[in-house]
Amino acid sequence: MLIKRWVLKDDASPEIVQKLSTSLKIDHTLARLLVQRGITTYSEARDYFRPSLDNLHDPFLLKGMEAAIERIEKAIEKNERILIYGDYDVDGTTAVALVYDLLREFHENLDYYIPDRYKEGYGISYQSIDFAQEQDVGLIISLDCGIKAHSQVGYAREKGIDFIVIDHHRPGDTELAALAVIDPKQHDCTYPFKELSGCGLGFKLAQAFYQHRQLPSEKLEKFLDLVVVSIAADVVPITGENRILAHFGLKRLNFHPRAGLESILFYSNVYRKAEPDHLTAFTREINVSDLMFLIGPKINAAGRIEQGKKAVDLLVCTKMGQTHELSEGINDNNTERRSLDVDITRQALQRIVQDPQLRESKATVLFDAEWHKGVIGIVASRLIETYYRPTVILTESNGLITGSARSVKGFDVYDAIDACNDLLEHFGGHKYAAGLSMKPENLESFTRRFNEVVEETISDEMLIPQIEVHAELNLKDLEGKFFRVLKQFAPFGPGNPNPIFVSRNCSFQGPARIVGKKHLKFKVVQPEVSNVEFPCIAFQQGNQLYLIQKQKYFDLAYQIEENVWNGKTMLQLNVKDIKPSTP
Repeated sequence: MLIKRWVLKDDASPEIVQKLSTSLKIDHTLARLLVQRGITTYSEARDYFRPSLDNLHDPFLLKGMEAAIERIEKAIEKNERILIYGDYDVDGTTAVALVYDLLREFHENLDYYIPDRYKEGYGISYQSIDFAQEQDVGLIISLDCGIKAHSQVGYAREKGIDFIVIDHHRPGDTELAALAVIDPKQHDCTYPFKELSGCGLGFKLAQAFYQHRQLPSEKLEKFLDLVVVSIAADVVPITGENRILAHFGLKRLNFHPRAGLESILFYSNVYRKAEPDHLTAFTREINVSDLMFLIGPKINAAGRIEQGKKAVDLLVCTKMGQTHELSEGINDNNTERRSLDVDITRQALQRIVQDPQLRESKATVLFDAEWHKGVIGIVASRLIETYYRPTVILTESNGLITGSARSVKGFDVYDAIDACNDLLEHFGGHKYAAGLSMKPENLESFTRRFNEVVEETISDEMLIPQIEVHAELNLKDLEGKFFRVLKQFAPFGPGNPNPIFVSRNCSFQGPARIVGKKHLKFKVVQPEVSNVEFPCIAFQQGNQLYLIQKQKYFDLAYQIEENVWNGKTMLQLNVKDIKPSTP
């Protein structure tokens, strides 16, 4: 088990914290959490606790939006065939479903296209453009991909097909010759918020379309369940516009979910309540974690194992009978994906164990031509749980070496890959996740150079997993108003994390037991403060059983959550780490 370092986040001005605590009439620790999030005034706190769709930015502030809307309106007027194109992951498929849902209300000459991960690879393929020509398509709208597809966009233009590229990945140095390019990360785009997901940008297109046609903005809310799924799955910051979209997206998903998402939840054993006067659509409230671990993997599994288009088929389907049939197939894909994930992770870990040089390296680069392309990104993330360092997992596909990279906190794996770009055929992504492909003859050179770049640029601290502690608390302070206010900090995610607290000198209260073979359940008190017991769950920490039983006092790093069991709701500590208390 990796040893973790606890780092107390201490960047909140005491004067501002005190002022905010007084004006909001909340606990000093809660005010400190707000200041850590950049919220320093009463009005900022009001907007934070009471998100409003009225605070979304004007979509026409996005460079390229006006040209995109004009071109779509022209296509509708002339009854041109429009093809909506997207990546095969959650962000891409939800984005395609959203824009398809938007336009099919106004235009029938419409289709969507998701590339085959294995035959076409990531991004815009020449095969898809040939398909578009065969189908007499006049306009392609690409979502969550295309920002670097210079030759493909040029190829489409030669065939008389216009392109609108809507993407949130980093652009290259050369401007894309599409009819319109919408990407807030373009160097000359002045849009105030840069971190929208691909589906979030699809929503901005819908917002602009409604605004242009002077349609009621309230009707846009039907798209928000898709947007929040993309925000959670693509792990974009839940700040600014994303927090507003996530807040209302979760409301939409809980109360009025589209049939496809409800069906996915059904196959995850989350059902609608039978009572007509229920407060939520389901037997329990759906949160961001559910989107990340229940919905997202199933949508992704369609593209990983079979065809990403099936995920869009499900998301745009309005008939529950059909959605159940589609969901069952996607659920089967996810079962197969899990099996492949476990098997390849085991193989990869075994290779590292058997190779002393790999064990001591500051990066992991592994290749196997037989590994399944659909799960190598997941395997890269799994390896980081054991060997905490930048990781690239590679396999062979269509004559190229192709792979996925994942990183550790603070290290920009995109920049590290960019330093090897002369060896690559294609690469793209973010600071912490990227995809790449190369010719087989470049594999050895890439492996050597990537390792050299990481060795030169990563710090020793980055190679130690960090738990960022937001505050120290006594357990007795957790109940009542404190937790009621803390719940309003949700939805949690990057940029707006679920706070981690530390309580010192805790003591074990029996019984303790291992559940699910590797998780630890126990109760804890803080004897010098109060005798109030708190139930604890420590996932993947069964090996800590001896520590809590033998150590008189220990310190806990944890998050506070509600646990619902047999209709009863109680507070529970989700323990992230346990250390012996120091005298």
